[in-house]
This record gives sequence, structure tokens and C-alpha cells, in this order.
Amino acid sequence: MADSKAIAQNRLGQVKNFLTMKKTATTIPFDPNCTKFPQRKDVPRAPYAPPGVPTAWVWGETDFIGRLNLLTPTRVKAAAASEIKTGEMVSLNLPLNHPEVPAFARQSFKHEIKTLAENIAYDDEYQLNTQSGTQWDGFRHFAWVPTHTFYNNTHGEDIVGPKANHKCSIHHWSNHGIAGRGILLDYRSYAEKKGVALNSYEADRISYAELEACGRDQGIDIRPQAQGGDINIGDMLFIRSGFIKTYYGKPVEERNQLALRHHELGANDGQRYAGVKQEDAMLDWLHDCYFATVAGDSPTFEAWPSNQEYYIHEYLLAMWGCPLGEMVDLEKLAQTCREKNRWTFFVTSAPANVPGGIATHVNGTAIF
Repeated sequence: MADSKAIAQNRLGQVKNFLTMKKTATTIPFDPNCTKFPQRKDVPRAPYAPPGVPTAWVWGETDFIGRLNLLTPTRVKAAAASEIKTGEMVSLNLPLNHPEVPAFARQSFKHEIKTLAENIAYDDEYQLNTQSGTQWDGFRHFAWVPTHTFYNNTHGEDIVGPKANHKCSIHHWSNHGIAGRGILLDYRSYAEKKGVALNSYEADRISYAELEACGRDQGIDIRPQAQGGDINIGDMLFIRSGFIKTYYGKPVEERNQLALRHHELGANDGQRYAGVKQEDAMLDWLHDCYFATVAGDSPTFEAWPSNQEYYIHEYLLAMWGCPLGEMVDLEKLAQTCREKNRWTFFVTSAPANVPGGIATHVNGTAIF
């Protein structure tokens, strides 16, 4: 009886989807053109996923671009049509030599000019860590820590060593491309308006409830469209915590010393940065909105170190395949959004085409 009822409900859903020209994702691999996707608690387990790991590997066993699949031609075209009004462009990138001293003991940017022919021709050479400044964390960057598993069953031996291959390499992102509708939550301005203290160089935590209130203050319902909100499937999320403002507001020596604080993974990490809070409400929201990418302006996006037994990095990168941006320069973007009283825009990003690459500079532009 129960099976017959379930079959009937499934058929009813199929008929409804046909009549409304909508399609619900139910079977792995998901079709990225679907108009409705399951909530985190309802995502089916991929048959190739390891037991006991909360994966959302829903795009197929050989997928290496994760939620970038949601940036379909239809969605990109619609975003360009709705968001590009005046043609003004805003860069989202810090200079490559900033921060002068990167966090987490990463190499500083080095630039050398090479003379090919005096007064006639010159080249230049860069030495850099792709995660020293404005960056996308790739799927090879951070694993699900308990099992040492990266996105879609990628492991350390796929990344380095004699068995190294191109699973989850950053060049897959480059081949697909990144463009779509961006949405900014200017939490720093909201916090200042409400008298809420936020220390960019401490693990101050921004809760989902606070982001919800920030969105409401901007006139945005941050719930996913499926729940009656303003977030569309495939949107690219940006959260301004104000780190860049704080960074440039400090003397060079002080900000460089802060970057040199002791680093170890865990609660005793001396590297401390404000960001989104590790909580179920935040995980549910980040998952259920089906963002194509998420990004912030701090070195970590989430509050660092975590006060839970997990990092949001693990969920976004290893479990869901969602590109994670850090140290994105959101200062001019926030100013432009305030001046125009609009918080959505078109975004383009050009990831580095490096086979085997771990991460990439964002190379991003917002267009109004």
C-alpha cells in the first residue's frame, strides 16, 4: 500500500512538472537544468560515495566542476539580460602583491622584469602562491578531514606522487567557465549601522540569523527561491565582512605581523579571522540555496579557527563541490551597490588553465 502511494505521488509530481515546465532533481546524476533541487537533509547518496560521509556528489562519478554545473547557458544568458544595465565594471581583485605578507605562511608574490632588447622589448616573470591573495579554493585544496577524501572520491595520491592525475584539477573550471548573477551581502556596513562589533583579526562568528537580518536591511530575502526567497539557483554569493577595509586601515608593519601568527590546524591556531559561523543553519542555507560559488573578503571565509569538529571548507569543497573564494576585494563593489541601491550584478571570473592545479586567482569582474 505504501509503495503504491509513493508511486502515485511520484507520477503526480511528474505530471505537475510537465504542466508547469519545471523539473525536480531526484535521481543521480542530477540534471543541472532542473528547476528544483533537494534540501541538504534529502539529498540521495551517490552509489560511489564512501559510507558514513555526508556527500552531495550529485553530478556524476566523473564530475570535477561541482556546482559550476549550475552555470548553464540558460542561467548565464538570463543573468546577463537581467543584470547588465549600465555597463559599469568593478574589479574584484587585490593587487597580486597584496597582502605583502600572506596568511598561513604562504609565499609572498615576486615580480621580475626581464629585458629582451634594451628600450625595445621586455617580459616579466611571476613567482606566486595562487592562494596568497584574491583566490578560489579548488577541490584539491581541502579534504573531508576524517577520511582524507577530496571531492568526488579524489585522494592525495591523485594530487601528488607517481599516481597523480587530473582529477578535480583547476583546469576543469577554466574549461567550463565562471559567469552568472552575483549577490552581495554587505554585513560589515550592516554591523556598523547596528553597532555590532566585528574584529577582522579574531574568530568573530557571523550567524545565519545575522546574515538574514543583513539581507532584510538591504531588501533581500536570503532564502532560496524554492522557499519563497530571492536567491536563484546558480547565484554567486559574496559576503563582505570588512577584512579588506581593516587590512588597509592598519599600519603595514602591524598587518604583516598579524599575518605571521602561529599556524596549526585546530583550536589553538594563532591565525584568527572573522567569518561565517559553523552551525547547522548556516550549512543548510549554503547548501539549499544551490549557490554556484560562495566567496568572502577575509583569508578564510568562515570564522577561523572553527569552534566545531568540522570546517565549512570541508562541506563546501569536499562534500558539495562548491568553489570557495577568499580575499575578494569587495570594497568598491559594496560602494557601487550602495550608490545604485541594487545588490545583484553580473559576474565573470577567469580561472587559471593549469592542468593539475590546486587553486587559482579569481580574475573577477562585476558588471552592472
